[in-house]
Amino acid sequence: MVGYIHSYQTLGTVDGPGVRFVLFMQGCFLRCPYCHNPDTWEIKKEKQVTDDEVLEKIKRYLSYYKDGGVTISGGEPLLQSSFVYSLFKKLKENHLHTALDTSGTILNEDVKKVLSVTDLVLLDIKFSFNEKYQKYIHQSLDTVLHFLDYLEKNNIKTIIRQVIVPTINNHKEDIIALKEIINQYTCIQKVELLPFKKLCVEKYEQLKIPFPFEIYPEESDEDIKSLYSYLE
Repeated sequence: MVGYIHSYQTLGTVDGPGVRFVLFMQGCFLRCPYCHNPDTWEIKKEKQVTDDEVLEKIKRYLSYYKDGGVTISGGEPLLQSSFVYSLFKKLKENHLHTALDTSGTILNEDVKKVLSVTDLVLLDIKFSFNEKYQKYIHQSLDTVLHFLDYLEKNNIKTIIRQVIVPTINNHKEDIIALKEIINQYTCIQKVELLPFKKLCVEKYEQLKIPFPFEIYPEESDEDIKSLYSYLE
């Protein structure tokens, strides 16, 4: 099975439990205004690999992944769901923990096959209100919640992530709305509030495209800590 990848990280520590091999897939149909990886948008722009090639690379570091595993991120990895399924299936045969980092905007039979061999989903709920979802992402929050419903129905462990942007979604009501969402689901293990940063500006300049959220300040770690209190 062949897939298009952007890059990989051999010793990741922030995309799931333990030390992980993180594979970044190429391709995404969303254009989130704070996206850190605009170079992943075009699906056939970067390296083409087979699932066996990736598996062999992972096996070189197996001793590091005993308490971790493999995370597939992007871009949106579910645009290449057949490749992800084939690789995850082989990883499960090798007794490796599998995690999927996704926007939760695609749910079809191929995606359901991927989820059948997924131990953990890192689900990006970008905003807590549908109005903001439609304004900034041009998608519906209901689509993502439908994806989350499927995870709940199938008892798939989930970590919720949300990027916090000053003046956009760093208000008390945004976090309380997020809490009201997560309280409906037993599959959710954890919530991660990620501070908006602008480390990606150089990428946008190189690609000669505007960075939509460049006008907003970065979110501080102190503000993030205070927002966590509304989730308790």
